Amino acid sequence: MGLFLLSLGLVMIEMLLNYTGHIVSILWISNFSEPINFILAPLLYLFIRERIDHNKGKYDWVHFLPFVFWLLYCIPYFMQSDIFKYNSYIDTMKPDWPFVEAEMYWHEDILNLRNNINYLTLISFSSYLLASLILIAGKAKQKGSTFFKIEDPNIRATRNSTYHLFFIIVIFVFVKLYFGRDLGDYFIGLYITFMAYNTMVQVIRNSNYFDQPGSIFDIPTAKYKKSSLLEDQKELLLNKVKIELCENKYFANNMASVSGLAKNIGESSHHVSQVINEKMNKSFFELLAWYRVEEAKRILTEDIHKKYTIEELADEVGYNSKSSFNGAFKKLSGQTPSEFRKNNGID
Repeated sequence: MGLFLLSLGLVMIEMLLNYTGHIVSILWISNFSEPINFILAPLLYLFIRERIDHNKGKYDWVHFLPFVFWLLYCIPYFMQSDIFKYNSYIDTMKPDWPFVEAEMYWHEDILNLRNNINYLTLISFSSYLLASLILIAGKAKQKGSTFFKIEDPNIRATRNSTYHLFFIIVIFVFVKLYFGRDLGDYFIGLYITFMAYNTMVQVIRNSNYFDQPGSIFDIPTAKYKKSSLLEDQKELLLNKVKIELCENKYFANNMASVSGLAKNIGESSHHVSQVINEKMNKSFFELLAWYRVEEAKRILTEDIHKKYTIEELADEVGYNSKSSFNGAFKKLSGQTPSEFRKNNGID
């Protein structure tokens, strides 16, 4: 998702440069974002698949071949003279500027593919949208739900991500039919801005930053120096945290967060974080990983008659990703879940 948002940002930077005309000052980077057209949909698809299917394929690199191919295919254009790129910009964006006579070093579109960039981009987006929808619908069916009525919050949130891709396709088709070439892309830029804003809102809502006193202008000080918690209050809060994690198994919630834990025990997120750090010498996510791995060990050793797959075990203890579960398990126990099984004679 990080790479997806970064790629969108790069696309928007080129839009800004083109529509303001500033691209003519740095023509050597002209069309730098064109290959990114073929990495956006694969990145979103892989994010969706990893999030709901906990699966990293051996051949995931294949999804990036169109991007690599287009990057290489654009090299002849990238190596053209600035005057050639200037004329290309005028031809595409239609500003009322004069053309300048320029000589082409070599043919910059040997297979005549760049003239069909919009159609190829649409095919890429549509194909990956379809693949994502099929994946989500199949997962929803496994959970006893339908695509439009999904109970699992993780799958529902992932499904909502596909709506953004769908709306981008709709806007893309409208823009290309009405404007043609690279004109009208600011409509896509506006929607991308909305997506970025929506993502920021979600991050802020699930962060405890604004639960803390101070502002962005404060000079950093020692952590928790201004805390009002007394030692006996810390012990009481620590007991609440342990009860919520040990008895209520909050760690098994795949959307677990400091703010969520604090809300469940009726305390401030900042104070909960402080107590975990000071009394347990761990960050919240380190503590979460410890409880999850210990629970996985318990399940493997006590419930030996039920043959859990690694994916099922990861989901049972709160992980959305098999790879994250394997990594945490090995870091804390020195062996993978499969090795733990074998070494303890469970298989």
